[in-house]
Amino acid sequence: MEYLLIFISAIFVNNIILSQFLGICPFLGVSKKIDTALGMGAAVAFVLTLSTMVTYLLQIYVLNPFGLQYLQTLAFILVIAALVQMVEIILKKVSPALYQALGIFLPLITTNCAVLGVAILVIQKDFSLLESVVYAFSTALGFALALVVFAGIREQMELVKIPKGMQGMAIILVTAGLLSLAFMGFSGVDSGLRALVGL
Repeated sequence: MEYLLIFISAIFVNNIILSQFLGICPFLGVSKKIDTALGMGAAVAFVLTLSTMVTYLLQIYVLNPFGLQYLQTLAFILVIAALVQMVEIILKKVSPALYQALGIFLPLITTNCAVLGVAILVIQKDFSLLESVVYAFSTALGFALALVVFAGIREQMELVKIPKGMQGMAIILVTAGLLSLAFMGFSGVDSGLRALVGL
């Protein structure tokens, strides 16, 4: 039941973009079309889950035993960058079609602060390895959900006449704020589920 709570909380209640404000750059930059939003969401889901596993193991079996916790941020950034490069090379060799589909998004993931943020959050929350993987995957799904919903809204906004003073980034930021408020409505779901299972 704890895993279900982590899953629901990471997707809806504590959405990485709309609640914790991590990964705003791709949220605003790659959300013009639903196709690109889906591609970015899939790439982030893969890299986020993989990097969280690797950084968790690095923290538990290397940094903590040798007293090198102060190197956490630097080590995590290097691991994430190396993983993205490795995934890019493997995809290029194994599946050129998938590489073409995700190729544009893979370099963007290296600089996505949501990936580093989740890697640090699982350590701060003192999760186990399985809980970390569930949290990372759920967060990636929440990231993809927010991205796709926002991309759909932006596609619809192109069909609407927007007042001149609100065109461009202004209406995009207002829309993102309203979407964030809509997701805040899920906060009661998390409390209700926790009360139901007695946690």
